Amino acid sequence: MRKKQWTYSLLSLVLLFGLSACGGGTESTAGETQTSSKPETPSAASAYPEKPLVVVAPSGAGGGWDKTARSMAKILVENKQVTQPITVENKPGGGGAVFLAEYVTKDQGNDYRLFVNSPPLLINHSKKEGNSPFGYEDVTPLAQLTRDFGAIVVPADSPYQDLKSLLEALKADTTKLTIAGGSAPGSMDHLIAVLPAAEYGIDPKAVKYVSYDGGGEAMAALLGNNADAIATDASNVGEYLKAGRIRVLGVSSTERLGGDLADIPTFQEQGIDASFTIWRGVFGPPEMSADAIAFWDKALKELSESEAWQAELKRNNWESEYKDSAQFKTFLAEQDKQIKELLTSLGMAK
Repeated sequence: MRKKQWTYSLLSLVLLFGLSACGGGTESTAGETQTSSKPETPSAASAYPEKPLVVVAPSGAGGGWDKTARSMAKILVENKQVTQPITVENKPGGGGAVFLAEYVTKDQGNDYRLFVNSPPLLINHSKKEGNSPFGYEDVTPLAQLTRDFGAIVVPADSPYQDLKSLLEALKADTTKLTIAGGSAPGSMDHLIAVLPAAEYGIDPKAVKYVSYDGGGEAMAALLGNNADAIATDASNVGEYLKAGRIRVLGVSSTERLGGDLADIPTFQEQGIDASFTIWRGVFGPPEMSADAIAFWDKALKELSESEAWQAELKRNNWESEYKDSAQFKTFLAEQDKQIKELLTSLGMAK
């Protein structure tokens, strides 16, 4: 009797383990055990964010990155698009490269630490001198929020009435003209300065570019007759133009701008097939979760459409241009290619 009971018990155990194997999370295929996995999609019931957030401006206080980060954080909280506190931190150094190196290596998957940046993120990665080992592909693009454009500017009494007359003079003798900018050689103002020249058949390396510490100093050099022209942000020239102190020869947008620059032709209108957008955008860490990306796609789109953000744009002479995470990443790949080509033409690519 005991033997029979023991046999029944053994058979029950065999059946139990067999049923468990059939109903488990693995299945055997061609002699291999495969574990089922779920696609990484945002959870419908995500509670993100559940704690305070930080937005980093990788620069000192008062600059474009700092203003963008503070404006964004303030409005997101006031509009209750984010219910957690947002702190803005300044992390200057190397045009953002110092912060980026620390961020990529130490903040992987940290959904609670974002940062603001612009074209230097791409330039620093591709430039030979002071090269940053990290670029936009090493982080998570979340959204483009604003746009600006480059402008080529001369004094009001300059002999150059349009962009082509300046380029013709450069083509005749590059040594006789000085073009200034508020950023280092190989940086944004320098690229804007040589972009139309390169498209006009002028060797970018031959253009005499002098760098100053910021757009204000470059403008002072122009007005003090220490430069024949400057390359600068279009949003910075309105007051000088209204005061009759400068002439703007062209802007790097694809269509005419509004406001004080409504009458200024684009490079393209003048036969120079070139454009360049000075964007500002928001980024997250490498390996950011799908829940967090989905949250910011929604929150930052709502921010870009809010009345408070429109007022902030007007206050700072910014233009709105929203791109979500996927659109922003596509755009960055396109501009990255353009920047590499310009740096190569200058002999400054890594």
